[in-house]
Amino acid sequence: MAMAHGIDYRDKLILAPMVRVAGNAAVSDARRWLWRRSHLRRGDSGSQDAQMLSRRERYVRLRPSISCVTSLLVPDVLGSIDFVENGTNDVVFRTCKAERDHVVFQMGTSDPYRALTVAQLLCRDIAAVDINMGCPKPFSVTGGMGSALLSQPELVSEILTTLRRNLDIPVTCKIRLLKSTQETVELARRIEKTGVSAIAVHGRRIPDRPKDRAKWDGIADVVSALSIPVIANGDVFEPPDIPRIKAATGASSVMVARGALWNASIFRPEGKLDWEEVKREYLRQCIVWENDIKFTKYTVNNMIIRNSSLESPEGRAVHKCQSLLHLAEVYGLEDFHHNISQGRYNTL
Repeated sequence: MAMAHGIDYRDKLILAPMVRVAGNAAVSDARRWLWRRSHLRRGDSGSQDAQMLSRRERYVRLRPSISCVTSLLVPDVLGSIDFVENGTNDVVFRTCKAERDHVVFQMGTSDPYRALTVAQLLCRDIAAVDINMGCPKPFSVTGGMGSALLSQPELVSEILTTLRRNLDIPVTCKIRLLKSTQETVELARRIEKTGVSAIAVHGRRIPDRPKDRAKWDGIADVVSALSIPVIANGDVFEPPDIPRIKAATGASSVMVARGALWNASIFRPEGKLDWEEVKREYLRQCIVWENDIKFTKYTVNNMIIRNSSLESPEGRAVHKCQSLLHLAEVYGLEDFHHNISQGRYNTL
């Protein structure tokens, strides 16, 4: 079945989970702004005509004990739903009611029962749960998570089956290509048997680096072997790449990572907006949603690297910023920052 619990995984453009990028409501609110600029409309059913799913990434091993509270600062103003680490004010995950039917929470885990505990805590505020089985970074694989799971098919089945049997929301996962086509297809078929709603495939193997070309033919092999929707990921940098990867792989949907990081208007049907316009709107949403300054700078720096240089006056100015106010000053958004801050103060 391509549709489960209200999510149809066919013909979607999906914002990929990215560490330090997609962990705050600012990302999706900026995305909605791009939808508005694209003049997309809601149908009579209330569903998006060109719905996009945003995936957020968090690692269960790093945050074993979390609880849910309404926004810690000013709930009525910020309007967020925050998940914080017990005993601290550290926000592990921030979302909002408007995202309920759009955001998919991706977690890294090697423990089916811990994964279930976290998923049950989150399930009322997210559209679906996804398990990261593709990240090759040391912080992930050293805990037995991410791409470390690709060599443990029994554990993969246990994690996904446990979630499927105990959750009322869809469960999906994201994998990388294995050493051979046969290995990849065998794992994908095993995953399909757990009852997941879809599977995302990154067209690179574990040793591959971002500079290595994605193997779209490897994704096509998985598509031809499965009956559930397959989401293609890898080397989607410009709008024309979206139909190209779908045609080359036969995938049901497309996931975009760096292309969206550099310019989120890649999802815009009429074509991309200038990166300066997108960058400023992203900063406005970061101010509204109080995005972490480190994560905000990381995203802005990636935009600068793609379009200019970190050694430029702009890049050097951003490097020195220690707060959202400092960033606002660099980009002439001081009045916007002041108005947002003053509005919150006036509600206290």
